[in-house]
Amino acid sequence: MSRKTLEVNAHGKPTANLASSGLRGDLVGGSVQILKPQWSYDEQPKRVVRSCNLCGSQSFSTIASIDRYGYSATSQVCLRCALVFLNPVMTQAAYELFYQGVYRPLVSFYHQRRIDARTIQSEQANYAVSLKVILEPFVQKGEGRTLLDVGGSTGVVAHQIAEAFGLRAIVMDPSIKELREARELGLETRLGMLEEYDPRGERYGIVTVCQTIDHFLDISGGLRKINSMLEEEGLLYLDIVDFKRAVQAAGSIEGAIKVDHPYYLTESSAEGFLARTGFRVVWKRASTDSLHVNFVCVKDVPDPDYLPSENSIDWLRRIISSRDKAAG
Repeated sequence: MSRKTLEVNAHGKPTANLASSGLRGDLVGGSVQILKPQWSYDEQPKRVVRSCNLCGSQSFSTIASIDRYGYSATSQVCLRCALVFLNPVMTQAAYELFYQGVYRPLVSFYHQRRIDARTIQSEQANYAVSLKVILEPFVQKGEGRTLLDVGGSTGVVAHQIAEAFGLRAIVMDPSIKELREARELGLETRLGMLEEYDPRGERYGIVTVCQTIDHFLDISGGLRKINSMLEEEGLLYLDIVDFKRAVQAAGSIEGAIKVDHPYYLTESSAEGFLARTGFRVVWKRASTDSLHVNFVCVKDVPDPDYLPSENSIDWLRRIISSRDKAAG
């Protein structure tokens, strides 16, 4: 069987110039397979999580020792509120490098199709259409407000939302390549992650966190920062990958864990984070993909004692219990 390494294009077809793609593929019997990036998770700098980012507990249990890509990523669950997270987790500096050159090739390998700053734009355009419908009851056109899109990637979503509602749009993202696409749309950009962002006193009428909060390194801190940057009558939109749905779809916990997501939220734990950081949910809905849950929020008095409901925690406790029995 013939086998050689080559570059692949957006359609999984071999191309000539490896530098233009950043992907490597194997040609095996006439079929192209995208290869895993030459990157070692084990060698990345990491920090140990000492307390739960949601409730502050220090009581954890390990639920998986490998992720969907095959990396030895340990995930743990808080035994008080059932928040799931990577522990240890890569440092912010390591994640910044990861998003510059590893993230898109890695998901391309996993899905066996090229995913990059150009190919994702049609999917983002579809997302923007749905988001406009969600925001329409809450945003008055022509108010001249500023939109901050955290993790806004190529700016396709921010651009469409800004045009629909007459907003000034700013896109924040850690990827230089993706922000280059946003600037081509005429958008203002901010390179980096939310944890290090300094708004220099600027406040925003709308903040969107689209398919991004699972990538935060500090969800509580990030939401508090967003709250402080948001106008008093401002609006926050975010969505999560619901961990319960992800486990059901993947058929295992390991299949739902991935090194690019430090945290794994459920509908109830997301509501816990929002309540504790001073947000009130005014609208929520499960997406049609049966994986994401969408939230529209306004500022409110923080509830520092809010915890996810017992019902939302029990399903994960049952999984832990059955695993412990099997191991024993």
